[in-house]
Amino acid sequence: MSQHARWRRLAGLGARFLTVGAVSTLIEILVFNLLYLVAGVDVVTSKIVASLVALVNAYLGNREWTFRDRGGHTRTVEIVLFVVVNAVCTALGALIVWGGVIVASELLGREAGPFAVNLVNLGSIVVVVVVRFLLYHYVVFRGVRRPRAERVERLDAR
Repeated sequence: MSQHARWRRLAGLGARFLTVGAVSTLIEILVFNLLYLVAGVDVVTSKIVASLVALVNAYLGNREWTFRDRGGHTRTVEIVLFVVVNAVCTALGALIVWGGVIVASELLGREAGPFAVNLVNLGSIVVVVVVRFLLYHYVVFRGVRRPRAERVERLDAR
């Protein structure tokens, strides 16, 4: 495969990943603000819960669309890796929000308001998206998936 073809393939993969991620991000932002602004839940808990809610959409979208032709792992191993990667990414996002709100409060000389908190949250999402793509691509959905007929034959042979 030529270098140009590899870049095109990676760009297509990235575009699908970003589409799934955009929908998941909207879900995350909606849940975060419902918890933080409406229910009065603290920012870190709101961030963690919102990330976990968006996780379901992210797995289904990435498994069935973005990385549909990839995945040398069994489904169980893939789900475990997906959960571990997302636990790490959720913790990273929460850490960025926690630290970012502290920094924003210090810079503002008062407690950070909803606008500043949401800016920090969006910044955390950008960082986590890059980390997530790399981990999905190189760890979770690694390798080429066997054609369906070959998978069925292997199961029949057992």
